Amino acid sequence: MADFTFHHGGVSVPSLEEALDWYGRVLGFELEKRFYIEAARSHAAMVRKGPLRFEIFEVEGAAPLPEDRRHPPRDLQTHGNKHVAFQVADLEAFLAEMEDKQADIAFVVRESFGKGCFVRDCAGNLIEFVEEPMD
Repeated sequence: MADFTFHHGGVSVPSLEEALDWYGRVLGFELEKRFYIEAARSHAAMVRKGPLRFEIFEVEGAAPLPEDRRHPPRDLQTHGNKHVAFQVADLEAFLAEMEDKQADIAFVVRESFGKGCFVRDCAGNLIEFVEEPMD
């Protein structure tokens, strides 16, 4: 079997500039590089936070995010890629920080199997943050 590792997640947004600001201000990602993808008519950027990379696309003429894709339980009712998830050490501290930064917290889960939340970026895309349960 071929060996591979995770490289990056990607998201399409209506404004690359707003997204670069949001991902930097709210989540601490820094711009790694900007580029244009001719075949997709897309202005794009790769942002990075430590070993994590995220690719952001502003595609000419792209359709807006459907309303159902903005709500975690409803989003699961449509096939396709759903979201990326990042691990946090302390969900409650993370939620307090997101509230201080006025992030749009879409959904919070506190169950016996684990805790987590979904935050909407500036375009409504869902990003999950999970706290692993202690064994």
